[in-house]
Amino acid sequence: MDARYEKLMKCLEYVKGKTDFEPEVALILGSGLGDYAKNMEVICEIPYSEIPGFPVSTAPGHDGRFIFGMVAGKRVVCMKGRVHYYEGYDISDVVLPTRLMKLMGAGILFLTNASGGIRSDFKPGDFMLVKDHISIFAPNPLVGPNIDELGVRFPDMSHVYDAELREKIRASAEKLGIDLKEGVYVQLTGPSYESPTEIQMLKKLGADAVGMSTVVEAVAANHMGFRICCISCVCNLAAGIADHELSGEEVIEAGKAAAPLFEKLVTGSIEAF
Repeated sequence: MDARYEKLMKCLEYVKGKTDFEPEVALILGSGLGDYAKNMEVICEIPYSEIPGFPVSTAPGHDGRFIFGMVAGKRVVCMKGRVHYYEGYDISDVVLPTRLMKLMGAGILFLTNASGGIRSDFKPGDFMLVKDHISIFAPNPLVGPNIDELGVRFPDMSHVYDAELREKIRASAEKLGIDLKEGVYVQLTGPSYESPTEIQMLKKLGADAVGMSTVVEAVAANHMGFRICCISCVCNLAAGIADHELSGEEVIEAGKAAAPLFEKLVTGSIEAF
């Protein structure tokens, strides 16, 4: 048995031993959404540190636990804190939580993140519905022997972000009176922010917002047959566009400021799924 798959199955066995909750939606919370659980009817919580072999989140503002519960009548498993490649984990560990939630039974993966705005009409606090992505420098999580139990060797990536889910998110935003932009998200490895010249390169490649997560999770999720959607919160303007130096504190504070609206948009979207 593939060592990555064996590790995944051991994690699943542990979770199943703690709860028989079968989610419909898997939700990964980005920076600023760490308190989203207050919107849930919580049934069970499992800290990542209790799951054998599970990667533990070390990023600021990422608590590190699975929360199982109800959101707008839907069964949801929520990742309160994600794992990033820049934390030093192998890429297979970075996507392990995503794969685990699919094996728990979830059919929809709802990704969220904090990003830096590249497009000229973006400002901190804007929300962007991701329509496609670019991955640069972050390793593809499917490199190596294919795990046939999870998906095919060469998965198509033409329509990663589900058109029907995106339409429902747009409708939810309109109903809530939230201005929802749409664009392309690019993942770099981090943890350093991009240089102004790198941002100009990304702009020429067609990127609208940049961050340090999400794409590798989307690739692994698409491989497994998840229906995927993603909303990015633009928490700062990218290097060379912003008129000041960038900091992690700025991102966290902007995420917190945007959180009330972001939470409403996430809940309204899940209700519509």
